[in-house]
Amino acid sequence: MLKIPDMLLLFCLVGVANALYKQWIPDTNYENKTNWDKGDIPCGNDIVQFSAQRKVSVFVETTHAVLEMRLPVDGEFILNSGAGFYAVSGQDPGCGTGVTTEFKDSESLQWYDPTLWQAAATLNDLEQGNFLFSVHEESVPCHYEDVVFKALSSFRVDTSSSHSSITVKSVSVLGNIFTTQSDFSQYLSSSLGKLQFHGSSAVAVGNPACEDPSGCDCGNSVHHQQICSTVMCDSPNCKNPLRPTGHCCDVCGAIVTLHFDDGFNLQTYRERIRHLFLALPQYQSIQLGMSKVLKPHRLMGIISLGTLSEIQIVILDGEQGIQSAALAQDIIKDARSHGSNLGISGVEIQTSSEETGDSAGLAVGVVFGVLLLITLIILGVLVHKGVVQMPTLNRFKNSSNMPDLGGPLDHGFDNPMFDQPTMMPDIPSLYGTGVSNSISMTQTAVHFVNPVYDESETDFTA
Repeated sequence: MLKIPDMLLLFCLVGVANALYKQWIPDTNYENKTNWDKGDIPCGNDIVQFSAQRKVSVFVETTHAVLEMRLPVDGEFILNSGAGFYAVSGQDPGCGTGVTTEFKDSESLQWYDPTLWQAAATLNDLEQGNFLFSVHEESVPCHYEDVVFKALSSFRVDTSSSHSSITVKSVSVLGNIFTTQSDFSQYLSSSLGKLQFHGSSAVAVGNPACEDPSGCDCGNSVHHQQICSTVMCDSPNCKNPLRPTGHCCDVCGAIVTLHFDDGFNLQTYRERIRHLFLALPQYQSIQLGMSKVLKPHRLMGIISLGTLSEIQIVILDGEQGIQSAALAQDIIKDARSHGSNLGISGVEIQTSSEETGDSAGLAVGVVFGVLLLITLIILGVLVHKGVVQMPTLNRFKNSSNMPDLGGPLDHGFDNPMFDQPTMMPDIPSLYGTGVSNSISMTQTAVHFVNPVYDESETDFTA
């Protein structure tokens, strides 16, 4: 176990790695107005009440006057140096008529509530309020990250989940940093530790840091349903809302997906985006989250090929996504111009603005391809089961049932008008010299003689 001052330089050096620091927001501090049901800190004319059946540890930073205090059965005060309570003789002139004020219940605050955490790249950023945006899954501490509970503060957190343990890299409580499980287990078994951590899942420290320069998957996807159960989603005000990987709600903005190779460094690229674009005046209100995610890799959207690691950049502007789309286009241009030097092998973009003709055509092409693939798969199954037979060359060969083309020809049906000479009357006026000279019949055909073109009857003399 190490003290904060001893670790400050080390943390500043580690800040260049691909991990963030996650800080718990709520506290059970006496001086926090939001912890009291009347919305104000009790004073000398007030009666202070803690629920008798609640378990709580309260951090007290300074001295306070009270008229009366009703304490819980199981609880602790953590007194800062010089802090305490005293009673005022008579009325406290600056306190009003006096009320009974009750300390709020913190029993329901959950570890897997993403709205109760703040993220920063360094401890200095945590202290200065330079917080980073993350999708909901990554707002909760990842397996390789450091968890920070404020030094001059106490808390109570419910760690219940579907798993027996919650693994992180380290936990900082009251200025003490726990990096080994033996030390932290001893703290959890203390009376104070039991008041601060409760629930079915035990918090475990000592998980290794992320050593991959391209980043690591957060590991909270298995808790996606529990995380999203605590989130209230607003209705997005854009035509085509997006759902980033790891997020619980549809959003208006843009998503840039980077395909990378061995030369990519997530932290270096994050700093590049911050200095090149986020410092510009037009992007001051932008929220940008960048992380490695695992996406299902499917052939034609059907056949699973496992998972694919990608860098997801989520960009939000709080509006309809117009500014987000502009920043996304700037990032795309930069990636295409300098991607070979940054380890970026490919880039894609999605925006919540209206689809263009190209994207609509691409969607139609994908649908057509999927339908074609489904048809081929069904046809293959039917052929395999013998329901459908494919034609082969052998089926077109001669067989004994087919007639010999070299034999006598079939003349079709009999025509009494032409097949019997006696049925044809002589019509001299029509054929000149008579039927017998102008019509001849053979075994295979009937021939007509046209006297106009008969060479023996034609005379070209003047």
